[in-house]
Amino acid sequence: MEIVLGIDIGGTTTTLGFTDKEGNMLAETVIPTQAGQHITMYLPRLFSAIDALLAPLKDTHTWVGIGIGAPNGNYFKGTVENPPNLQWGGVIPLCNLFEEKYNLPAFLTNDANAAAIGEMKFGVAKGMKDFILLTLGTGLGSGIVVNGELVYGHTGFAGELGHSTVNYDGRLCGCGKRGCLETYVSVTGIRRTVSKLLADTLVHSELRAVSQQDLTGEMITNAARQGDKIALEAFEYTGQIFGRKLTEFTVFTSPEAFILFGGLARAENLLLQPTLKHMEANMFGAFHGTVKLMYSSLQDTNAAVLGASALAWHELEKQKRKM
Repeated sequence: MEIVLGIDIGGTTTTLGFTDKEGNMLAETVIPTQAGQHITMYLPRLFSAIDALLAPLKDTHTWVGIGIGAPNGNYFKGTVENPPNLQWGGVIPLCNLFEEKYNLPAFLTNDANAAAIGEMKFGVAKGMKDFILLTLGTGLGSGIVVNGELVYGHTGFAGELGHSTVNYDGRLCGCGKRGCLETYVSVTGIRRTVSKLLADTLVHSELRAVSQQDLTGEMITNAARQGDKIALEAFEYTGQIFGRKLTEFTVFTSPEAFILFGGLARAENLLLQPTLKHMEANMFGAFHGTVKLMYSSLQDTNAAVLGASALAWHELEKQKRKM
């Protein structure tokens, strides 16, 4: 049986798995990305994890290709270019490095684009032709699908909605700009919001006992579910910013749905309700009630890995048609 390797490179963790053409995950593992580590130290760790994952499969399966989802991944060039949440530096020819190591074709796209492909092939977006997937993790990524095709744009970098601006004098972003959407709407963003609320008020909160360094999105979500006022206010503030920004994205592509994926999306209605409220309150009239907010159905099976795998299958099929 033929299999491909799908790799999702995130700011915190890297997830990889071997899948077949039907999207069945045959083996999967996770390693820490260690974002501050240079690519020359990261790749040997990743290659070791791949080799260990492949070992029990190689006698019964044929490995035919590699799909990679990575921040600032350029589909056209197979490169990762100055990723804001990874200290790799410069332009990394990632596909070439994988092809040299394994002598297999490798294909690359933005990590959120990979998640969108996975959702379209195997998740809640199956059958949709127009939708936007938003990954809410360390940062905010997005994959935009229009008329059934992923949008790459002229440069290959279309869909960096996390770096659209909320406030030009706002929070400093890892990309060097100020006020990017991801500095407010992401796990990192809501942590910063909670820290500011704690500093600016004397409201009782169980989160006061947690240092900024140790604070996690899961802690904030759990506190909100228990009625913690600071945590609830943080979700309301996050939803306000997110909902308003989604109205701007709507007027460009008129999507059928925004699909939320990633760590912060696991907060579910804590995030969805304020986001939907502020989205509808600020929506251009022609689009009222036309856009759904949905959660990824592939959270537990890793949409980004499945998407990276789907990218590999798609590109391999295109190559076969050209032969």
